[in-house]
Amino acid sequence: MQTKDQQPALPPTMLARAEQIQREIQQLSGRDLQLWSIAILVVVVLTAGMLALVLPNVIWAQRVIRVEHAYLPQLFFGLISLILLFNIYLVGQKVALNNTRRSLISELILNERLESLSLIDPLTQLFNRRAMNEMIPREVARANRLSSRLTFLTIDLDNFRAINSKYGNIEGNFLLREFARLLTTSFRGGDIVFRQGGDEFLVVMPDTSEPESDAPIRRLHSALEQWNINSGKSYQLGFNSGIASYVTGSQVEDVLRAVDRQLYQKKHNLVPVF
Repeated sequence: MQTKDQQPALPPTMLARAEQIQREIQQLSGRDLQLWSIAILVVVVLTAGMLALVLPNVIWAQRVIRVEHAYLPQLFFGLISLILLFNIYLVGQKVALNNTRRSLISELILNERLESLSLIDPLTQLFNRRAMNEMIPREVARANRLSSRLTFLTIDLDNFRAINSKYGNIEGNFLLREFARLLTTSFRGGDIVFRQGGDEFLVVMPDTSEPESDAPIRRLHSALEQWNINSGKSYQLGFNSGIASYVTGSQVEDVLRAVDRQLYQKKHNLVPVF
């Protein structure tokens, strides 16, 4: 695979921190359950204590329950004190839990935004080369685990450098955005589209064989022809492509090199050498 614009793999710190935050949020949910359990236990204890104090001092006379007046102030102030202390504790714990939960959720949202930004090409809004290093090994591991098909398609725009040189970077950036839009609409939602760098793109197609990839490639050709008709540009935009399937247990680097070699041969009208 070509190494231009190559970036190092995404460090696992953000992903690990996101998983840790999710675990901590789950633990907070357990703390909520503990507080409710404590509340129920305190109610039971208070009820039992009141009954223990009241029942021995209940005087039955003519089926009327009377409590000795001497015990009323003690019972009243004791009950109020216990309820007040428990409420202070409960409110303090709830406030602490809510503050911690809000802090963790804010950090998780920020972490996910930073992770998303680090994996997205800002110009085309496609996955970037750093995302390739993160996501392709997962797809390869899945293909190995399930013995499923996995196809790689690399795409290079025709004469992009000449167009960019003649009409300027603004026009070149516009073409890249437009072509990225055509890519996302031509391939399935389960296919993963990357911008490798410059005018080079890579499409990873899970559960797809080489013959099955013909349909989205034809859709892309058709969409690009229609774009050329409607754009009113003085030039025609085209592309070359190379395609290869991953074989279970093989090295993905070999497949990517084969794709690049096929693309190079098409661009320069070379006879394939095996």
